[in-house]
Amino acid sequence: MQLTELHAHRHSITTRSGEISYIDIGTGPVALFVHGLATNAYLWRNVIGALASQGPGNRRFIALDLPLHGQSPVTAGQDLSVAALAAGLEDFCDALGLTGIDLVANDTGGAIAQIFAARNPQRLASLTLTNCDTDGNLPPESFKPTVELARAGELAPAAVALFADLGAAATVAFGTAYEHLDRVEEAVIRSYLEPCFGTLERAREFERLLTALDAGDLAAITPQLRELTVPTLVVWGTGDEAFDVSWAYWLRDTIPGTTQVVTVDGARLFFPDERPMDLVPHLEQHWAQAAAVRA
Repeated sequence: MQLTELHAHRHSITTRSGEISYIDIGTGPVALFVHGLATNAYLWRNVIGALASQGPGNRRFIALDLPLHGQSPVTAGQDLSVAALAAGLEDFCDALGLTGIDLVANDTGGAIAQIFAARNPQRLASLTLTNCDTDGNLPPESFKPTVELARAGELAPAAVALFADLGAAATVAFGTAYEHLDRVEEAVIRSYLEPCFGTLERAREFERLLTALDAGDLAAITPQLRELTVPTLVVWGTGDEAFDVSWAYWLRDTIPGTTQVVTVDGARLFFPDERPMDLVPHLEQHWAQAAAVRA
């Protein structure tokens, strides 16, 4: 789905946690998509485009921009821990009156989704997790040097300087997250990176976000995950250096509601963006099966 098409479906709403920008397409049961670090709602544009092509009235697709990402602002001192972002997701759902949600998440959005699901199982019709942080892998080992740079205050100035060359910045930020980074539209890359690194002030906020990553936030809700019976699908790219496929099976063994683990050969972290049809049919089947169980 082209960015120009998505603009017509962009909205903004004020929640208890702050203003959130989001894309909202279609009517019917709600599928809610959550992105991770340094991307935004556009990560899901091709998945939503394929699903929405089935026609109006089939389903309502919502993808939000997390604070500091996309078109959602961040306020000074705002709590940016994954636990707080999960609370912000609750506030967003309250503001829109969302229930019976099919929740889909990627990357750090998956950590947010796990906390949300553990706290709000009654809100969910189903849960789908793609390559993402888990208890024991937050942040992943390969990302820890970046977090250390943020703690030292050295990431922000370097990132802002690098952003002056968008191609170089994209390679550093996403070179391992895509199989074919050169095929991603420049406008999409810019929409990902500019909110986080377009100014030193924004980059300092991104540093604050990274330093707020706390393994304890996921450890705290693991007992609830072990009791989560919401139908859960795990779809995992096997070519991801940050999130090894072993974590997909950890989720399966932790969440009793897990119905299936699907592996996507060679796919990397952002495979929902570049390989949407390796996710879409599994979503459709998962949602239909979850609906049949509820009926």
